[in-house]
Amino acid sequence: MSYRIGVIGTGYVGLVTGTCLADVGNSVVCIDVDPEKISRMRMGDTVIFEPGLDKLLERNLREERIVFSLDLEDAVRDCDILMLCLPTPPGKDGEADLDAVLSVSSRIALLLNEFNITSPRIIVNKSTVPVGTAARVREIYAREAPTRQVYVVSNPEFLRESFAVEEFMKPDRVIIGTSDEYAANVMRDLYAPFVRGGAPVLVFDERSAEVAKYAANSFLAVKISFMNDLSEYCEAVGADIEKVRIGIGTDNRIGRRFLFAGIGYGGSCFPKDVKALAFAARQAGTPLDIVEATQKVNTHQVDRFINKVESRFNNDVRGRQFALWGLAFKPNTDDIRDAPSFGIINKLTKAGASIKAYDPEAMDNSKRVLGDKVVFAHSPYDALLECDALIIATEWNEFRNPDFERMRKAMRQHIIFDGRNVFSLAEMKTEGFEYHSVGRAIVEPPRQ
Repeated sequence: MSYRIGVIGTGYVGLVTGTCLADVGNSVVCIDVDPEKISRMRMGDTVIFEPGLDKLLERNLREERIVFSLDLEDAVRDCDILMLCLPTPPGKDGEADLDAVLSVSSRIALLLNEFNITSPRIIVNKSTVPVGTAARVREIYAREAPTRQVYVVSNPEFLRESFAVEEFMKPDRVIIGTSDEYAANVMRDLYAPFVRGGAPVLVFDERSAEVAKYAANSFLAVKISFMNDLSEYCEAVGADIEKVRIGIGTDNRIGRRFLFAGIGYGGSCFPKDVKALAFAARQAGTPLDIVEATQKVNTHQVDRFINKVESRFNNDVRGRQFALWGLAFKPNTDDIRDAPSFGIINKLTKAGASIKAYDPEAMDNSKRVLGDKVVFAHSPYDALLECDALIIATEWNEFRNPDFERMRKAMRQHIIFDGRNVFSLAEMKTEGFEYHSVGRAIVEPPRQ
Protein backbone atom coordinates (compact mmCIF):
# COMPACT_ATOMS: atom_id res chain seq x y z
CA MET A 1 0.00 0.00 0.00
CA SER A 2 1.03 3.63 -0.34
CA TYR A 3 1.70 5.88 2.63
CA ARG A 4 1.60 9.55 3.49
CA ILE A 5 5.16 10.38 4.44
CA GLY A 6 6.67 13.50 5.94
CA VAL A 7 10.41 13.98 5.41
CA ILE A 8 11.80 16.48 7.90
CA GLY A 9 14.98 18.02 6.51
CA THR A 10 15.84 18.27 2.81
CA GLY A 11 19.58 17.84 2.91
CA TYR A 12 21.29 15.11 0.95
CA VAL A 13 19.57 12.22 2.74
CA GLY A 14 16.19 13.89 3.03
CA LEU A 15 15.81 14.93 -0.58
CA VAL A 16 16.95 11.58 -1.97
CA THR A 17 14.73 9.69 0.49
CA GLY A 18 11.65 11.79 -0.18
CA THR A 19 12.01 11.71 -3.95
CA CYS A 20 12.61 7.96 -4.15
CA LEU A 21 9.70 7.17 -1.82
CA ALA A 22 7.43 9.35 -3.94
CA ASP A 23 8.54 7.56 -7.09
CA VAL A 24 6.98 4.27 -5.95
CA GLY A 25 3.60 5.86 -5.33
CA ASN A 26 3.72 7.33 -1.84
CA SER A 27 2.50 10.84 -1.09
CA VAL A 28 5.46 12.80 0.30
CA VAL A 29 5.76 16.23 1.88
CA CYS A 30 9.31 17.46 2.46
CA ILE A 31 9.84 20.03 5.20
CA ASP A 32 12.69 22.50 5.58
CA VAL A 33 13.27 25.83 7.34
CA ASP A 34 15.12 27.43 4.41
CA PRO A 35 12.67 29.40 2.21
CA GLU A 36 15.14 29.67 -0.68
CA LYS A 37 15.70 25.91 -0.80
CA ILE A 38 11.99 25.20 -0.65
CA SER A 39 11.33 27.65 -3.48
CA ARG A 40 14.05 26.13 -5.65
CA MET A 41 12.94 22.54 -5.03
CA ARG A 42 9.35 23.42 -5.86
CA MET A 43 10.69 24.49 -9.26
CA GLY A 44 12.50 21.18 -9.72
CA ASP A 45 15.97 22.35 -8.66
CA THR A 46 17.60 19.57 -6.63
CA VAL A 47 19.99 22.09 -4.97
CA ILE A 48 22.61 19.30 -4.72
CA PHE A 49 24.31 17.48 -7.58
CA GLU A 50 23.39 13.80 -7.51
CA PRO A 51 23.20 11.84 -10.78
CA GLY A 52 19.64 10.95 -11.74
CA LEU A 53 17.96 12.91 -8.95
CA ASP A 54 16.91 15.85 -11.13
CA LYS A 55 14.82 13.73 -13.50
CA LEU A 56 13.31 11.79 -10.61
CA LEU A 57 12.30 15.00 -8.84
CA GLU A 58 10.85 16.51 -12.00
CA ARG A 59 8.69 13.43 -12.63
CA ASN A 60 7.31 13.30 -9.10
CA LEU A 61 6.57 17.02 -8.99
CA ARG A 62 4.69 16.67 -12.27
CA GLU A 63 2.72 13.72 -10.92
CA GLU A 64 2.07 15.65 -7.68
CA ARG A 65 3.43 12.87 -5.49
CA ILE A 66 5.91 15.19 -3.75
CA VAL A 67 5.47 18.69 -2.35
CA PHE A 68 7.74 21.01 -0.37
CA SER A 69 6.72 23.08 2.63
CA LEU A 70 8.12 25.30 5.36
CA ASP A 71 5.43 24.19 7.81
CA LEU A 72 6.08 21.18 10.01
CA GLU A 73 2.37 21.18 10.75
CA ASP A 74 1.65 19.98 7.20
CA ALA A 75 3.58 16.77 7.84
CA VAL A 76 2.46 16.10 11.40
CA ARG A 77 -1.23 16.59 10.65
CA ASP A 78 -1.44 14.51 7.48
CA CYS A 79 1.37 11.92 7.43
CA ASP A 80 1.44 8.36 8.79
CA ILE A 81 5.25 8.23 8.81
CA LEU A 82 7.57 11.08 9.80
CA MET A 83 11.20 10.63 8.76
CA LEU A 84 13.79 12.72 10.57
CA CYS A 85 16.59 13.51 8.12
CA LEU A 86 18.26 16.16 10.23
CA PRO A 87 21.90 17.22 10.63
CA THR A 88 23.94 15.71 13.46
CA PRO A 89 27.23 17.62 13.13
CA PRO A 90 30.24 16.70 15.25
CA GLY A 91 31.27 18.77 18.23
CA LYS A 92 34.89 19.55 18.99
CA ASP A 93 35.35 16.11 20.59
CA GLY A 94 33.51 14.33 17.79
CA GLU A 95 30.28 13.89 19.74
CA ALA A 96 27.20 13.98 17.47
CA ASP A 97 25.05 17.04 18.07
CA LEU A 98 21.46 15.86 18.55
CA ASP A 99 19.89 19.28 19.11
CA ALA A 100 17.97 19.23 15.82
CA VAL A 101 16.67 15.68 16.29
CA LEU A 102 15.53 16.28 19.86
CA SER A 103 14.04 19.72 19.31
CA VAL A 104 12.07 18.63 16.24
CA SER A 105 10.80 15.60 18.16
CA SER A 106 9.54 17.88 20.93
CA ARG A 107 7.86 20.09 18.34
CA ILE A 108 6.15 17.08 16.76
CA ALA A 109 4.88 15.95 20.18
CA LEU A 110 3.41 19.41 20.76
CA LEU A 111 1.63 19.35 17.40
CA LEU A 112 0.26 15.86 17.96
CA ASN A 113 -1.43 17.20 21.07
CA GLU A 114 -2.52 20.43 19.41
CA PHE A 115 -4.19 18.62 16.51
CA ASN A 116 -5.51 15.85 18.80
CA ILE A 117 -4.05 13.18 16.53
CA THR A 118 -5.51 9.79 17.45
CA SER A 119 -4.19 7.66 14.58
CA PRO A 120 -0.72 6.03 14.89
CA ARG A 121 2.40 7.94 13.92
CA ILE A 122 5.74 6.28 13.18
CA ILE A 123 8.77 8.49 13.86
CA VAL A 124 11.75 7.28 11.85
CA ASN A 125 15.31 8.32 12.67
CA LYS A 126 17.17 8.34 9.34
CA SER A 127 19.74 10.77 10.70
CA THR A 128 23.01 9.14 11.73
CA VAL A 129 22.72 9.12 15.50
CA PRO A 130 24.63 7.56 18.41
CA VAL A 131 23.38 4.51 20.26
CA GLY A 132 20.52 5.30 22.60
CA THR A 133 19.02 8.10 20.49
CA ALA A 134 15.82 6.16 19.71
CA ALA A 135 15.32 5.68 23.43
CA ARG A 136 15.80 9.41 24.07
CA VAL A 137 13.32 10.30 21.34
CA ARG A 138 10.82 7.78 22.71
CA GLU A 139 11.14 9.38 26.14
CA ILE A 140 10.14 12.74 24.62
CA TYR A 141 6.86 11.32 23.33
CA ALA A 142 6.19 9.39 26.52
CA ARG A 143 6.67 12.59 28.50
CA GLU A 144 5.17 15.20 26.18
CA ALA A 145 2.50 13.24 24.26
CA PRO A 146 1.69 10.27 26.52
CA THR A 147 -1.82 9.68 25.11
CA ARG A 148 -0.71 9.50 21.46
CA GLN A 149 0.16 6.35 19.52
CA VAL A 150 3.79 7.02 18.63
CA TYR A 151 6.31 4.42 17.49
CA VAL A 152 10.01 5.32 17.21
CA VAL A 153 12.11 3.47 14.64
CA SER A 154 15.81 3.61 13.76
CA ASN A 155 16.23 3.23 9.99
CA PRO A 156 19.82 4.18 9.06
CA GLU A 157 20.66 5.00 5.45
CA PHE A 158 23.63 3.51 3.63
CA LEU A 159 23.70 5.69 0.53
CA ARG A 160 26.90 6.55 -1.30
CA GLU A 161 26.99 10.03 -2.75
CA SER A 162 26.97 9.89 -6.57
CA PHE A 163 25.16 6.51 -6.40
CA ALA A 164 22.40 7.47 -3.97
CA VAL A 165 19.36 7.15 -6.26
CA GLU A 166 20.50 3.79 -7.59
CA GLU A 167 21.25 2.48 -4.10
CA PHE A 168 17.98 3.68 -2.60
CA MET A 169 16.03 2.02 -5.41
CA LYS A 170 18.06 -1.20 -5.18
CA PRO A 171 19.57 -1.43 -1.70
CA ASP A 172 21.97 -4.14 -0.53
CA ARG A 173 19.90 -4.35 2.65
CA VAL A 174 17.42 -2.38 4.72
CA ILE A 175 17.92 -2.17 8.49
CA ILE A 176 14.93 -1.42 10.69
CA GLY A 177 15.48 -0.90 14.39
CA THR A 178 12.31 -1.40 16.41
CA SER A 179 10.95 -3.64 19.14
CA ASP A 180 7.34 -3.07 18.05
CA GLU A 181 5.63 -5.50 15.65
CA TYR A 182 3.24 -2.90 14.23
CA ALA A 183 6.06 -0.50 13.30
CA ALA A 184 8.17 -3.34 11.88
CA ASN A 185 5.33 -4.48 9.62
CA VAL A 186 4.66 -0.97 8.33
CA MET A 187 8.35 -0.41 7.58
CA ARG A 188 8.62 -3.77 5.82
CA ASP A 189 5.67 -2.82 3.65
CA LEU A 190 7.12 0.63 2.96
CA TYR A 191 10.36 -0.88 1.64
CA ALA A 192 8.75 -3.81 -0.19
CA PRO A 193 8.92 -2.09 -3.64
CA PHE A 194 12.68 -1.62 -3.25
CA VAL A 195 13.65 -5.17 -2.22
CA ARG A 196 11.84 -7.26 -4.82
CA GLY A 197 15.23 -8.42 -6.08
CA GLY A 198 15.80 -10.27 -2.81
CA ALA A 199 17.71 -7.77 -0.66
CA PRO A 200 17.11 -8.58 3.01
CA VAL A 201 15.02 -6.41 5.32
CA LEU A 202 16.71 -6.83 8.69
CA VAL A 203 14.73 -6.02 11.83
CA PHE A 204 16.97 -5.37 14.83
CA ASP A 205 16.59 -3.78 18.21
CA GLU A 206 17.06 -0.02 18.02
CA ARG A 207 20.50 0.09 19.58
CA SER A 208 21.96 -2.51 17.22
CA ALA A 209 20.54 -0.62 14.23
CA GLU A 210 22.12 2.60 15.47
CA VAL A 211 25.54 1.00 15.96
CA ALA A 212 25.34 -0.75 12.57
CA LYS A 213 25.35 2.58 10.74
CA TYR A 214 28.47 3.85 12.51
CA ALA A 215 30.15 0.46 12.22
CA ALA A 216 29.59 0.26 8.45
CA ASN A 217 31.04 3.68 7.68
CA SER A 218 33.91 3.27 10.11
CA PHE A 219 34.86 -0.13 8.71
CA LEU A 220 34.98 1.27 5.17
CA ALA A 221 37.09 4.16 6.44
CA VAL A 222 39.41 1.62 8.06
CA LYS A 223 39.90 -0.12 4.68
CA ILE A 224 40.76 3.19 3.01
CA SER A 225 43.14 4.22 5.77
CA PHE A 226 44.85 0.83 5.81
CA MET A 227 45.71 1.22 2.13
CA ASN A 228 46.81 4.81 2.64
CA ASP A 229 49.05 3.77 5.53
CA LEU A 230 50.43 0.90 3.49
CA SER A 231 51.17 3.24 0.57
CA GLU A 232 53.87 4.98 2.59
CA TYR A 233 55.51 1.64 3.28
CA CYS A 234 55.31 0.73 -0.43
CA GLU A 235 57.08 3.94 -1.37
CA ALA A 236 59.82 3.24 1.15
CA VAL A 237 60.53 -0.31 -0.06
CA GLY A 238 59.94 0.17 -3.79
CA ALA A 239 56.63 -1.70 -4.08
CA ASP A 240 53.60 -0.55 -6.10
CA ILE A 241 50.43 -0.01 -4.07
CA GLU A 242 48.28 -0.50 -7.18
CA LYS A 243 49.67 -3.99 -7.70
CA VAL A 244 49.26 -4.73 -4.00
CA ARG A 245 45.63 -3.56 -4.25
CA ILE A 246 44.94 -5.96 -7.10
CA GLY A 247 46.75 -8.75 -5.29
CA ILE A 248 44.66 -8.53 -2.13
CA GLY A 249 41.42 -7.36 -3.76
CA THR A 250 41.01 -10.62 -5.63
CA ASP A 251 40.69 -12.39 -2.28
CA ASN A 252 36.90 -12.57 -1.83
CA ARG A 253 37.33 -12.32 1.93
CA ILE A 254 38.69 -8.80 1.40
CA GLY A 255 36.97 -7.63 -1.79
CA ARG A 256 37.99 -5.03 -4.36
CA ARG A 257 36.11 -2.00 -3.10
CA PHE A 258 37.52 0.79 -0.91
CA LEU A 259 41.11 -0.34 -1.46
CA PHE A 260 42.33 2.59 -3.55
CA ALA A 261 45.16 4.55 -1.95
CA GLY A 262 44.94 8.32 -2.18
CA ILE A 263 44.93 11.48 -0.12
CA GLY A 264 42.24 10.40 2.31
CA TYR A 265 38.49 10.26 2.67
CA GLY A 266 36.12 13.19 3.07
CA GLY A 267 32.45 14.01 2.61
CA SER A 268 29.47 14.23 4.91
CA CYS A 269 29.66 10.72 6.41
CA PHE A 270 33.05 9.12 7.00
CA PRO A 271 34.81 11.96 8.87
CA LYS A 272 31.80 12.71 11.05
CA ASP A 273 30.80 9.12 11.75
CA VAL A 274 34.32 7.91 12.53
CA LYS A 275 34.74 10.76 15.02
CA ALA A 276 31.33 10.10 16.58
CA LEU A 277 31.95 6.36 17.02
CA ALA A 278 35.39 7.01 18.49
CA PHE A 279 33.90 9.52 20.95
CA ALA A 280 31.01 7.23 21.93
CA ALA A 281 33.37 4.30 22.51
CA ARG A 282 35.61 6.42 24.74
CA GLN A 283 32.56 7.54 26.71
CA ALA A 284 31.53 3.91 27.19
CA GLY A 285 35.00 3.07 28.51
CA THR A 286 35.76 0.83 25.51
CA PRO A 287 37.95 2.91 23.19
CA LEU A 288 38.23 1.58 19.65
CA ASP A 289 41.94 1.78 18.88
CA ILE A 290 41.52 0.90 15.21
CA VAL A 291 38.96 3.66 14.71
CA GLU A 292 41.17 6.17 16.53
CA ALA A 293 44.10 5.19 14.30
CA THR A 294 41.92 5.56 11.19
CA GLN A 295 41.36 9.24 11.97
CA LYS A 296 45.08 9.77 12.56
CA VAL A 297 46.07 8.10 9.29
CA ASN A 298 43.51 10.10 7.31
CA THR A 299 44.89 13.39 8.59
CA HIS A 300 48.48 12.24 8.07
CA GLN A 301 47.83 11.29 4.45
CA VAL A 302 47.04 14.85 3.39
CA ASP A 303 50.01 16.19 5.34
CA ARG A 304 52.28 13.62 3.73
CA PHE A 305 51.08 14.57 0.26
CA ILE A 306 51.69 18.27 0.93
CA ASN A 307 55.17 17.43 2.19
CA LYS A 308 55.88 15.78 -1.16
CA VAL A 309 54.92 18.93 -2.99
CA GLU A 310 56.93 21.20 -0.72
CA SER A 311 59.98 18.90 -0.72
CA ARG A 312 60.07 18.90 -4.50
CA PHE A 313 60.46 22.69 -4.38
CA ASN A 314 63.11 22.66 -1.65
CA ASN A 315 60.53 23.37 1.05
CA ASP A 316 59.86 26.84 -0.35
CA VAL A 317 56.71 27.26 -2.47
CA ARG A 318 56.56 31.04 -2.16
CA GLY A 319 55.65 32.48 -5.54
CA ARG A 320 54.94 29.07 -7.03
CA GLN A 321 51.74 28.59 -8.99
CA PHE A 322 49.88 25.30 -8.81
CA ALA A 323 46.99 23.99 -10.87
CA LEU A 324 44.47 21.96 -8.87
CA TRP A 325 42.14 19.51 -10.58
CA GLY A 326 39.26 18.51 -8.33
CA LEU A 327 37.61 20.23 -5.37
CA ALA A 328 34.78 17.83 -4.46
CA PHE A 329 35.68 15.10 -1.98
CA LYS A 330 34.89 12.48 -4.65
CA PRO A 331 33.78 12.48 -8.30
CA ASN A 332 30.13 12.90 -9.41
CA THR A 333 29.18 15.12 -6.51
CA ASP A 334 29.41 18.81 -5.63
CA ASP A 335 29.98 18.01 -1.95
CA ILE A 336 33.09 19.70 -0.56
CA ARG A 337 32.62 18.80 3.10
CA ASP A 338 35.96 17.66 4.58
CA ALA A 339 37.37 17.41 1.06
CA PRO A 340 41.15 16.73 1.12
CA SER A 341 41.57 19.38 -1.58
CA PHE A 342 40.79 22.09 0.97
CA GLY A 343 43.57 20.94 3.27
CA ILE A 344 45.97 21.15 0.33
CA ILE A 345 44.74 24.61 -0.63
CA ASN A 346 44.92 25.99 2.88
CA LYS A 347 48.45 24.77 3.58
CA LEU A 348 49.99 25.69 0.24
CA THR A 349 48.45 29.17 0.13
CA LYS A 350 49.52 29.76 3.74
CA ALA A 351 53.06 28.85 2.64
CA GLY A 352 52.94 31.52 -0.07
CA ALA A 353 51.84 29.55 -3.15
CA SER A 354 49.02 30.51 -5.48
CA ILE A 355 46.45 28.04 -6.79
CA LYS A 356 44.21 27.99 -9.82
CA ALA A 357 41.50 25.36 -9.39
CA TYR A 358 38.96 23.58 -11.54
CA ASP A 359 36.15 21.13 -10.75
CA PRO A 360 33.25 20.10 -13.03
CA GLU A 361 30.56 20.48 -10.33
CA ALA A 362 31.93 21.86 -7.06
CA MET A 363 33.06 25.34 -8.16
CA ASP A 364 30.07 27.28 -6.81
CA ASN A 365 30.18 25.58 -3.41
CA SER A 366 33.95 26.12 -3.26
CA LYS A 367 33.68 29.82 -4.12
CA ARG A 368 31.35 30.35 -1.18
CA VAL A 369 33.95 28.86 1.18
CA LEU A 370 37.26 29.90 -0.35
CA GLY A 371 36.39 33.33 -1.70
CA ASP A 372 39.47 34.82 -3.36
CA LYS A 373 41.92 32.39 -1.73
CA VAL A 374 42.23 30.65 -5.10
CA VAL A 375 41.56 31.56 -8.73
CA PHE A 376 38.82 29.48 -10.31
CA ALA A 377 39.58 28.27 -13.82
CA HIS A 378 37.13 27.90 -16.70
CA SER A 379 38.53 24.52 -17.74
CA PRO A 380 41.21 22.01 -16.71
CA TYR A 381 43.57 23.44 -19.30
CA ASP A 382 42.93 27.01 -18.22
CA ALA A 383 44.09 26.00 -14.73
CA LEU A 384 47.39 24.77 -16.17
CA LEU A 385 48.51 28.01 -17.78
CA GLU A 386 52.00 28.93 -16.53
CA CYS A 387 51.73 26.58 -13.53
CA ASP A 388 54.78 25.06 -11.85
CA ALA A 389 52.94 21.78 -11.19
CA LEU A 390 49.53 20.12 -11.42
CA ILE A 391 47.88 18.63 -8.34
CA ILE A 392 45.09 16.09 -8.87
CA ALA A 393 42.81 15.88 -5.84
CA THR A 394 39.65 14.28 -7.27
CA GLU A 395 39.50 11.49 -9.84
CA TRP A 396 36.83 12.88 -12.19
CA ASN A 397 36.52 10.86 -15.41
CA GLU A 398 37.34 13.87 -17.56
CA PHE A 399 40.80 14.02 -15.94
CA ARG A 400 41.68 10.42 -16.85
CA ASN A 401 42.40 10.88 -20.55
CA PRO A 402 43.54 14.48 -21.12
CA ASP A 403 45.38 15.98 -24.06
CA PHE A 404 48.94 15.63 -22.76
CA GLU A 405 50.43 17.71 -25.55
CA ARG A 406 48.10 20.56 -24.66
CA MET A 407 49.08 20.14 -21.03
CA ARG A 408 52.78 20.35 -21.81
CA LYS A 409 52.31 23.54 -23.82
CA ALA A 410 50.33 25.20 -21.04
CA MET A 411 52.53 24.28 -18.05
CA ARG A 412 55.68 26.11 -17.03
CA GLN A 413 57.12 22.87 -15.61
CA HIS A 414 55.92 19.39 -16.51
CA ILE A 415 55.34 18.13 -12.99
CA ILE A 416 52.27 16.27 -11.71
CA PHE A 417 51.36 15.39 -8.12
CA ASP A 418 48.57 12.84 -8.42
CA GLY A 419 46.69 12.26 -5.16
CA ARG A 420 44.37 9.71 -6.75
CA ASN A 421 46.71 7.62 -8.94
CA VAL A 422 44.74 8.55 -12.05
CA PHE A 423 47.59 7.83 -14.49
CA SER A 424 49.81 4.81 -15.00
CA LEU A 425 53.54 5.07 -14.44
CA ALA A 426 54.26 3.83 -17.96
CA GLU A 427 51.97 6.48 -19.44
CA MET A 428 53.69 9.27 -17.54
CA LYS A 429 57.10 8.06 -18.62
CA THR A 430 56.00 7.97 -22.27
CA GLU A 431 54.40 11.41 -22.06
CA GLY A 432 57.50 12.94 -20.50
CA PHE A 433 56.14 14.15 -17.16
CA GLU A 434 57.77 14.13 -13.77
CA TYR A 435 55.15 12.23 -11.84
CA HIS A 436 54.57 11.86 -8.11
CA SER A 437 51.70 9.59 -7.03
CA VAL A 438 50.66 7.66 -3.92
CA GLY A 439 52.39 4.43 -2.96
CA ARG A 440 54.35 4.15 -6.21
CA ALA A 441 57.74 5.06 -7.59
CA ILE A 442 58.47 8.57 -8.84
CA VAL A 443 58.64 8.91 -12.60
CA GLU A 444 61.70 11.03 -13.19
CA PRO A 445 61.63 13.76 -15.84
CA PRO A 446 63.29 12.98 -19.17
CA ARG A 447 66.88 14.09 -19.60
CA GLN A 448 67.32 17.23 -21.62
